[in-house]
Amino acid sequence: MAAPALLLLALLLPAGAWPGLPRRPCVSCCRPAWPPGPYTRASDRDPWWGLPRVRPTIDIEILKGEKGEAGVRGRPGRSGKEGPPGSRGPQGRKGQKGQLGPPGTPCQRAYAAFSVGRREGLHSSDTFQAVPFDTELVNLDGAFDLAAGRFLCAVPGVYFLSLNVHTWNHKETYLHVMRNRRPEAVLYAQPSERSLMQAQSLLLPLAAGDAVWVRMFQRDQDNAVYGERGDLYITFSGHLVKPAAEL
Repeated sequence: MAAPALLLLALLLPAGAWPGLPRRPCVSCCRPAWPPGPYTRASDRDPWWGLPRVRPTIDIEILKGEKGEAGVRGRPGRSGKEGPPGSRGPQGRKGQKGQLGPPGTPCQRAYAAFSVGRREGLHSSDTFQAVPFDTELVNLDGAFDLAAGRFLCAVPGVYFLSLNVHTWNHKETYLHVMRNRRPEAVLYAQPSERSLMQAQSLLLPLAAGDAVWVRMFQRDQDNAVYGERGDLYITFSGHLVKPAAEL
């Protein structure tokens, strides 16, 4: 009587209802759900949870095919940022001598010079007067005006100036080398029974437009310089030593 009752009870009760037996999960008719897959959620109460998982592996080398043809070359990429300069390389070999170039323009040098004289003697007047000249020895670019007795500077720089006169017996000789309205040097000789040659020279910086001339004026005594038509006793000269552009 007990055996048929237990058999009937086993058929009616589900498998998980028996004490001590593990509950098997539901099995799908289309896809087996046992053993648990990598995405199967399990809990600590699941008795199948500690079993090792078997994952099949495939040797890729067996499935590797032949090497294909090279593809089409792609477009060049954008240029990157400029890197730091590299170290200096070794010096190269000396090259061959090149061809001779065309001649250059000649060096332009500035020139300025004058040298004038007076053949007739000259006596001073009551006022200041410029000594005029009647003989032209050198007058580059016509910079010296003989009638006015003035040299007008066109090339600025340092000039050398020289004045030479012959004194008159028993008369004083008193002259100034002038720059514009300023006396720069004096030529003087006291009255004497004998006439003699007197000279004065100096270096003078001149700017463009400066005028250089010789001035005579009367003092307490008669002031005069000697001259003759046949000879040249009075000379006034000057030339550029160094232009201002080279100073």
